[in-house]
Amino acid sequence: MIEQSKNRFMTLLLLLSAVMRIYAQDPRERTYYYEILEPRHEHKEKVAGYAAERVKENLGRGLVAVSADEGRSVYLSWRLLDDDASDVAFHVYRESEGKTRRLTGKPVTRTCDFTDRKPVSKAVYTVRPAKGQGAAGTVAVELASLQNYTSIKLKDGDCAGKIALADLNGDGVYDYIVRTPASNVDPGMPADKTGITYNISAYLSDGTYLWTVDLGHGIEPGVWFSPFVAYDFDGDGRAEVALKTAGDDFVRDARGHVCGGSESMTVLDGMTGKVIASVPWPERNYRYGDVNRQNRNQMGVAFLDGKTPYILAARGTYKLMTVDAWMLRDGKLTRAWRWDGDEENPLVRSMGAHSMVTGDVDGDGRDEILLGSCMLDDNGTLLWSSGLGHSDKAYLCKLRPDIEGLQVFLALEPKNEQGRGVCVVDAKSGRQIWGIGHTTYHVGSGMVADFNPEWPGLECFAGEDRKGGSSAKYLFTADGRKMDVEPGDVPGCHPWVWWDGDLLRETFTRGGGKGRYRGQSVWKWKGEVLTDGIEGGVIVTADVDGDWREEIITSLPGELRVYRTSIPALDRRVTLMQDPLYRSYIMHGSMGYPQSPVTSYYLGEK
Repeated sequence: MIEQSKNRFMTLLLLLSAVMRIYAQDPRERTYYYEILEPRHEHKEKVAGYAAERVKENLGRGLVAVSADEGRSVYLSWRLLDDDASDVAFHVYRESEGKTRRLTGKPVTRTCDFTDRKPVSKAVYTVRPAKGQGAAGTVAVELASLQNYTSIKLKDGDCAGKIALADLNGDGVYDYIVRTPASNVDPGMPADKTGITYNISAYLSDGTYLWTVDLGHGIEPGVWFSPFVAYDFDGDGRAEVALKTAGDDFVRDARGHVCGGSESMTVLDGMTGKVIASVPWPERNYRYGDVNRQNRNQMGVAFLDGKTPYILAARGTYKLMTVDAWMLRDGKLTRAWRWDGDEENPLVRSMGAHSMVTGDVDGDGRDEILLGSCMLDDNGTLLWSSGLGHSDKAYLCKLRPDIEGLQVFLALEPKNEQGRGVCVVDAKSGRQIWGIGHTTYHVGSGMVADFNPEWPGLECFAGEDRKGGSSAKYLFTADGRKMDVEPGDVPGCHPWVWWDGDLLRETFTRGGGKGRYRGQSVWKWKGEVLTDGIEGGVIVTADVDGDWREEIITSLPGELRVYRTSIPALDRRVTLMQDPLYRSYIMHGSMGYPQSPVTSYYLGEK
């Protein structure tokens, strides 16, 4: 008994000594890595927004046409919408020279596509439900100029670095909010010396130019200084644009980075670019660390009451992390809550990722917020923290159809000796489902995608990036079984696309041609090339229009291209953009680092 008491006393002394060493450090240098599965914090009430029902985009049928069979055919595809009847069937019509002909003998029931193999030089195609219930869609086609992409010409001639997709004029078609140029300066690197500034510009779906806002020299030209998101925040049926702005009172440090001055979260009218409302951005604070740490900013969108879209303004990734949630109503912004990691018990620091995503993980109908290695509840309190530190990639996903709820796949940058540098946790509780099982040193990439039908569920893959002395590549099945494959058999982590008729996902390979981005091809991993000649840098893969397969949006000097598949579909499903988690990924793709979107339900081969 005496020996046991002595051992307990010595253990307490060692623990106290460790705590004292931590708190003897400069508070800016402390690291707080705790697994917190049952957080303790001050109570916050649930939020109640203005919306009586969920604010949704009023999407149209999304009928599009592309060239097929080397120009000999016209391939049509259209959306299945969540308010369509389960047995809805479609007829396709073609109008030419004043005459309308129905092209479908029997209504289309199994897919949402059709190929006109005897097209005419000019025509207007229409698709409508066979029983007359639901939206119709039309598209005009000139056969001689029809391609497998549409082009949006950019007014300033630059390459786009980021784009947001949102319906700016309320016509049920996605428009484009574009940030140019494509240059990027990281807060940890020397400041930009060229004097360039970022522009945010808006274009309608047909390429009509609307407006441009110059962010000025108070916003440095880099991903972490200039987040923006777009959605219908006030519920009027048209999207607004929310972004980080700065005043002319900015101050620069010796390295040239902005270290002081006013910063705001500003909401612009989507059609005019005029300011609707503006509020202070989360303020700078020494607890974030140096300027490199303080200048890590993100934005998000979350349905915190399950109905109202709230705008999230966030500062901090590696040290302190802060998030403000704002509601836009009647031209005014009202803050619902602030979350500060230092208000949690224990403290939550350094758990951020390079992006965020929102979704309902606990089944209460309200969105939670995945910041990386931690999850916030809808009321602005911590739901859980893995304690694993900065995750280069954090994927909220459905790995297998037979696993309850959603999961989070994490690829961790810090050295991890607990065998959790690549791991999967339960999205609701934060509890580990599986881990890599050995030490990792600097995992800099990660992704989930089903590309091998022999392995059930989504494959999980990641790689170390040599910064820790390792360049190992890892490939796991959805249930954590490590696959013994050569490094070259582990695919790259971005981008991925649903392109052909099956449920496997495709990626890209470099082809011939001139220039860094010329001649990319869509291909099955280690398999056949499906489509070549994709030109430009891939900046978004998303279900923009047509049926549920994704479009590929690329950036070239002075141009966006939206490439579409002409591979016949094998089935149909509601447009992916009406899945809340998938739409969240697309909304957050205009800020942070890119992540290919996934759905809240399992989408892959069984």
